[in-house]
Amino acid sequence: MTSRLNPYLGFRDTARQAMEFYRSVFGGELTLSRFADMHASDDPAEADKIMHGMLVTDSGFVLMAADTPNRMDYNPGDNFSVSLSGDDEAELRGYWEKLSDGATVTMPLEQAPWGDWFGMCTDRWGVNWLVNISPAGQG
Repeated sequence: MTSRLNPYLGFRDTARQAMEFYRSVFGGELTLSRFADMHASDDPAEADKIMHGMLVTDSGFVLMAADTPNRMDYNPGDNFSVSLSGDDEAELRGYWEKLSDGATVTMPLEQAPWGDWFGMCTDRWGVNWLVNISPAGQG
C-alpha cells in the first residue's frame, strides 16, 4: 500500500450516525470499530463509541472519523484533522518528523493498542495531523 492523505473527522457520540449518513451520500464500503473492540478506554460509558470509522467509495474518496473520548475537548468547527496513513514506514516517519518540528505534539509517535505506530500533533499553523504507520503489507 502507498501512503494515503485524507480528512479525519471528530464527533461527540455521533460518529456512527454521521458516517452512515456520508455512506448514504457517497456510497461505498463503511467499516466501524468501537472503543471496546480496540480496548481503547476503561470507561464502560465509552464502549460503543466509534474508535475508528472509514468510508471508502467507488470514486476513490476516503473519509475517516471517530468519536472524541470524554476526557478530551470537543469543539464543533475545529473537529477535523488531516490523516496520513499507510505502511511505508520511512516515508511516514519522515513526514512525522517534519510536521512535528515546531508543533504541539499531543500524542508522540509510538506503538498504539491496535499494533500500528500512531502520533498526533498540531503544526505551527494550527493544523491537526494524525500519522498512522501499519506493519508492511497490512496498511
